[in-house]
Amino acid sequence: MQTRLPTEERQAEIVAAALNLAQEVSPASITTSGIAAAIGITQGAVFKHFPTKDAIWLAAMTWVREQLLGRLDEAARSAPSAIKALEALFHAHVAFVVAHPGVPRVIFHELQQPADSPVKQEVRALLQTYRKLLLALLQDGVTAGDFAAELDQDAAATLFVGIVQGLVMQALLTGKPGAMKAQAAKVFALYLRGLRSAP
Repeated sequence: MQTRLPTEERQAEIVAAALNLAQEVSPASITTSGIAAAIGITQGAVFKHFPTKDAIWLAAMTWVREQLLGRLDEAARSAPSAIKALEALFHAHVAFVVAHPGVPRVIFHELQQPADSPVKQEVRALLQTYRKLLLALLQDGVTAGDFAAELDQDAAATLFVGIVQGLVMQALLTGKPGAMKAQAAKVFALYLRGLRSAP
């Protein structure tokens, strides 16, 4: 058994364990006892920090939203142009999924559930903020003359997210998340060509 950790550290450890288990196991099959066993604590200790399994997934998705958006924002701010910012964003998102392959499995599982939930609301908040960031960069690119003046920016933002999701889905099907990096550059180049020559 592990030694006692401060509450925030233990909660973070539980969340990390849940996401790590999701790499190999369906989120629906992950139990609090399995999470406890993964980090060497009792099931009671898990419930001391989270009242339900849903609370663990909510904390996990909150972590994902904060971490992913933080990395995307940093990638965009460090780039010298809208084109470079979009490219940095794309590769930062791919790198995040490669580092945390359990995350998309949790998101896809949650989105399949018919009822709305706090976890689904977190996913929605993530996508809304992500979209705002993309739209701002696309507008910057149009203003700078890097992208076609008549570019449908809403469609371009949707396509950007869809491309990443497509790469993620293929990685999940093959069980090789690292393969995303090999395809990412070529796929982004095609996307960028469309932004420059939009009808």
